[in-house]
Amino acid sequence: MTEEKLVSLTIDGVSVQVPPGTLVVDAGKQAGISIPVFCYHPKMEPVGMCRVCLVEIGRPEIDRETGQVMLEEDGSPKIQFWGNLETACTTVVSEGMVVLGMTEKAKAGREDILELLLTSHPLDCPICDKGGECPLQNLTMDYGPGESRFLFDEKLRQQKNVPLGELIWLDRERCIQCGRCIRFQDEIVGDPVIDFYHRGRSTEIVTFSEPGFDSYWSGNTTDICPVGALTTEDFRFGARPWELTSSASICNHCPVGCNLTLHTRREAGSGGRLVVKRVLPRQNESVNEIWVCDKGRFGHHFAAQGSERLQEPLIRKDGELQATTWEEALELVAERFKVAGDGLFTLAGGRLSNEDLFNLRELSASLGGKQALYSFMGGGEFTSQLGLPPGSNLGDLGDGDAILVVGSDLEEEAPLWWLRVKQAVDRGAQLIVLNPSITKLDRAATYVLHHPFGMAAAAVMVLAGETGNLPESAQELTSNQVLMDASKAFTDARNTVIFYGSHTMSLAETRQLAQACARLLHETGRIGKMNNGLVGVWPRANDQGAVEIGWAPSHDLGAALNDSSALYIVAADPVGDDPAYQAAFGSDKFVVVQELFPTLTARLADVVLPAQSWTEREGSYTTGERRVQRFYPALNPSTALPERSESPGTSRSPLLTRTKSLTGPQADYVIPALIAQRINKDLPYLSAASVMAQLAKLNPVFENLDYQKLAQFKEQWPIMGRGDSFYAGTATENSQGTGVKLPLTQAGTAPTWPRVPDFKLPKLGLIAFPVARLYDQGVTIMASSLLHDRIGEPYVVLNAADADRLNIKDGALVRLLYGDQGGVVIAPARLDEHLPERVVLVPLSFGIPISSPMPVEVRLAERARV
Repeated sequence: MTEEKLVSLTIDGVSVQVPPGTLVVDAGKQAGISIPVFCYHPKMEPVGMCRVCLVEIGRPEIDRETGQVMLEEDGSPKIQFWGNLETACTTVVSEGMVVLGMTEKAKAGREDILELLLTSHPLDCPICDKGGECPLQNLTMDYGPGESRFLFDEKLRQQKNVPLGELIWLDRERCIQCGRCIRFQDEIVGDPVIDFYHRGRSTEIVTFSEPGFDSYWSGNTTDICPVGALTTEDFRFGARPWELTSSASICNHCPVGCNLTLHTRREAGSGGRLVVKRVLPRQNESVNEIWVCDKGRFGHHFAAQGSERLQEPLIRKDGELQATTWEEALELVAERFKVAGDGLFTLAGGRLSNEDLFNLRELSASLGGKQALYSFMGGGEFTSQLGLPPGSNLGDLGDGDAILVVGSDLEEEAPLWWLRVKQAVDRGAQLIVLNPSITKLDRAATYVLHHPFGMAAAAVMVLAGETGNLPESAQELTSNQVLMDASKAFTDARNTVIFYGSHTMSLAETRQLAQACARLLHETGRIGKMNNGLVGVWPRANDQGAVEIGWAPSHDLGAALNDSSALYIVAADPVGDDPAYQAAFGSDKFVVVQELFPTLTARLADVVLPAQSWTEREGSYTTGERRVQRFYPALNPSTALPERSESPGTSRSPLLTRTKSLTGPQADYVIPALIAQRINKDLPYLSAASVMAQLAKLNPVFENLDYQKLAQFKEQWPIMGRGDSFYAGTATENSQGTGVKLPLTQAGTAPTWPRVPDFKLPKLGLIAFPVARLYDQGVTIMASSLLHDRIGEPYVVLNAADADRLNIKDGALVRLLYGDQGGVVIAPARLDEHLPERVVLVPLSFGIPISSPMPVEVRLAERARV
């Protein structure tokens, strides 16, 4: 493969070499030369609307007869300049080009453009939210006129503080009509819910959706807005940029692992504590580029040190949970866990860090206890063996590649993957979507198949041409032309990536699906090749990390809880998700809950241990793509690590701690280490880095991994920061680490095809299937009141024909009966004519405890809807 020849040009006297097709403005940026822009953004197609990037451009003069470059007397190329200025954001570089951006003519052109923009701008810099990081303000200082020829009283007056939605506010006076926000929603996201309205000086931005600005990506428009026209509800009038302290972090709402910057400031209203004022995306072109969904941007409030957070250990005395010291709580827990021995069952949630999960597993294993990941999705062993290898990047997928998304509503479960898959399709990749119901990703797909419910694994088998052992209910798939065409596209593709999830499935079904996908990758020879592999769309941020460390979900969680004499539940709320689990919390069972909040499960515990949020400590997560990424503390909790005891004559190790003075919440990796010390087991606890070192020593997958490697970064394109915010917006550059991909584990022999059981919808009765929603009623999202309007109330989705038979209208309150113990939920009904009859869809984490398919009964509620 021949190396691409670079184009040589000169910009303001600096020689530059860039790839063919590069725009002049980008060539300047790569050379460290700033060419001002407003409408241009390196992630979007150029439009040349604002004209502030005007430059003089000369090109070598060509002899028409010979086709050769004409030369000056000194032998240098003869450069011909046109009479007009040109826009650097729409002009492609050419060999020998000469760009002059600081001539009197170019400066006069920019000055005229800036003066024209300021004729309609309110000049309210002292009170504008963008002050301190405003491109218009900065460029006016650098290139604008010293004074204006226009009268202040003649300025255009437009409406200020217009809500485009409950999350985004528009100041129409400040808008310069660059169109960045509109083009982002149209080109990048595919949600054209805002646009220009009117013409001339009356042009304004309006929303065409109901509710307003109905998009999961609205916050990004405030990052790329070059003025203070668009602001977020939670930050407007909140602080000045120079007052804020930046901390690198990782979003912990889903398995993508978006890189974030948390901006904090001390506030009197919070008792002088540091608080998170805003969240911005941090550049990582291999993960989230420079974007973040609105859940990641606005859903951080659960970490705040508010009245709901647990602040001190609690012990049940006389039937009530009462505050106690860490020393008393830890001594009791250690004593009871030691007595329980192999009767201890540890249940951990996937929002814990790698370090937390390692220490928890080590403690449980040292006692002979059992452990389980609190998850309703399986198949993690296949993603470890057949995931995306190091060096892979979804951003490299395009023409000639194929992506399969099966069993996942990707935008609801992992929004940035949805966005990156859509962008790969825009670059020419073929997309195959296999789901039982309609999802938004269908719009971008090349091949869409809505297979029968319960037949996701069977659909993958048919895609691979494996039809011999299919159940009867999947036989119709064998003659489906869409699957036949998709099979050829997948087989012929240069690279193939498979995303599989748990949409409408049980734990057992998700493992069968992962197994089928793994076999498909083996059949097509994709194992271990860059940009080929299997990705699990896990329900929580670090489920993949848990799998790598040795955790797995329980296939009968109820039995595991019942059969144990002691429970250690960390970052999980099984009773809150399903009240049926409460029966396992009997008076003869010792229960310890380690949590942020007094959840329903915590209220049943014998001991409650308060944990720090991810904003208050450091650690690492492993993304669904198996990239380990480090996050840093942004807030300083009012707590201290326990002191080391060095006194002689003690029966304990010198590293054992005195916890009499220990106060406040502790990191989740510290607490099991303190318990372990009281049963003569040493676990690292002094820093997250020390835990990672031990993890790397004992787990071959993490071998040679340390915090220094996780902090390494490399130059990325587009170039962020560097003292300006006009080029790519206020998303922050990454100097704290872009993460390290884990190597694939030994796959061994190819997995067999799964045995898919026959499944048919009943002729009578209804089956409820769980579906994920980005905005749900989980503990970590309900704390963000800003999102409550988008979360809404619990609901159930019915087929229109079933609803008609049951005399249920759209929006009517229905009574949903489920489970063997007579569970009942009242919720409004939503009708969907595209659903098959006998199917009911129920959103997860909305207070309706259905996490796998089950028979239900739906009746019209006796009382009318309020």
